[in-house]
Amino acid sequence: MQFNGIKQISEALKSKAISVQELHDFYQAKVEKHAQNLNCLINKTPQLAQQQIKQAQSLINSGSGNLLTGIPLVHKDLFCTKGIKTTCGSRMLENFVAPYDATVVDNLNQAGMVTVAKANMDEFAMGSSNENSYFGAVKNPWDLNRVPGGSSGGSAACVAAGLVPVATGSDTGGSIRQPAALCGITGIKPTYGRNSRYGMVAFASSLDQAGVFAKTAEDCALVLSQMCGFDAKDSTSAQVDKEDFSQNLTQPINGMKIGVIPEWMETLPDDIRIQTQQSIDTLKNMGAQLVEIKLPTAHLAVSAYYVIAPAECSSNLSRFDGIRYGRQCDNPKDLNDLYVRSRTEGFGEEVKRRIMVGTWALSAGFYDAYYRKAQKIRRLISEDFARAFAQVDVIAAPVSPEVAFEFNAKKDPVSMYQADIYTIPSSLAGLPCMSIPIGLVDKLPVGLQLIGNNLQESKILNVAHQFQQETDFHHLVAEGFAHE
Repeated sequence: MQFNGIKQISEALKSKAISVQELHDFYQAKVEKHAQNLNCLINKTPQLAQQQIKQAQSLINSGSGNLLTGIPLVHKDLFCTKGIKTTCGSRMLENFVAPYDATVVDNLNQAGMVTVAKANMDEFAMGSSNENSYFGAVKNPWDLNRVPGGSSGGSAACVAAGLVPVATGSDTGGSIRQPAALCGITGIKPTYGRNSRYGMVAFASSLDQAGVFAKTAEDCALVLSQMCGFDAKDSTSAQVDKEDFSQNLTQPINGMKIGVIPEWMETLPDDIRIQTQQSIDTLKNMGAQLVEIKLPTAHLAVSAYYVIAPAECSSNLSRFDGIRYGRQCDNPKDLNDLYVRSRTEGFGEEVKRRIMVGTWALSAGFYDAYYRKAQKIRRLISEDFARAFAQVDVIAAPVSPEVAFEFNAKKDPVSMYQADIYTIPSSLAGLPCMSIPIGLVDKLPVGLQLIGNNLQESKILNVAHQFQQETDFHHLVAEGFAHE
């Protein structure tokens, strides 16, 4: 049984060629075979899946289902799922059972999608390699000795290995795009505010945004259309109408202006630069017009991000104190001991590091020197993008300065932070952006980043889909996962 996307699966379900239960069993067999080896899942949800399978089949039988009805997926384990553990990859929330569904989860449930499991992730979404999970590192299906990227590495590995056709993720500074690139799949982060953050455990509230992984841009568009929408329960939710992001996929990109950033291309290793340039040339051959642009303050993005994001993390994670939320230490001597030991034992090293950096940056003596200055840089970067989008429709850029690296290769945290050099600028500006596969370097996947202007998800998905009509990189599958 082989499927080439959601539309084909939906047609098979609708025509009764396969039942929702049979579809689930097909993917479940893959989960049982590969999930443990990849360490990509934290918690399976068989009881919930069975309830949703019955509901989905009923919708299909009555003719009231849609394209997503019956489609299996996994959720990154920072989306609250009612009655099921939501751990955020942390010891602090190891036994936290969410009392409600996140809006993103609820939206996909309403479409009739079937939740198979919760995916492994860097603790509280802090990391670029998925080595920071309390539940162990996720492995890249292309090479089990290498990282899948982070923080949504479990979700990306699941889709890359074919365990599910779709997975949710979140992106704060690149946590969808970088794993998508390193695992050879498609992943999109929409405009900040497009997706509700209600029920999505917060890392950095002005940056976090939910998104989706799939093999193709078309599948991403179909799922993202259902995920997005205004939510009164989230004060940062954008008050814009729901949009069908798949509507303009078939538009030719002839005449479209695509921005290229020469400085970014020059800093790439030769083999990745050649692969990236070839993919941009493909867009040119399809009729797009390439325009060189400049983002003069983008080189400051990583520095600004690693002040702003930790500052917000310091504030957001203060609630996990062993009393209001989270794991409580055993036999505390007094209140101070309870706070100190609960947080010391509950949080991993990277989370502690970012809390400390953020608390320091927000302190009275350093607020103006660091946090306020970082916010000013953020504004400058946003203005750079605004000037660029006055000239172009979409920007094409690298995703990562390297292919998937080996475990423990980056012992210095700063070198890990530099992995996000190309993804952070668009995150600080709150723009929609995505990664699409463009081939292999040293038998490992490389991605191309497409960045759109505010609320222009349809435009980058259009470019991605048209690129995927001309190429077959999105069909490449890691050895050992290809013929099942």
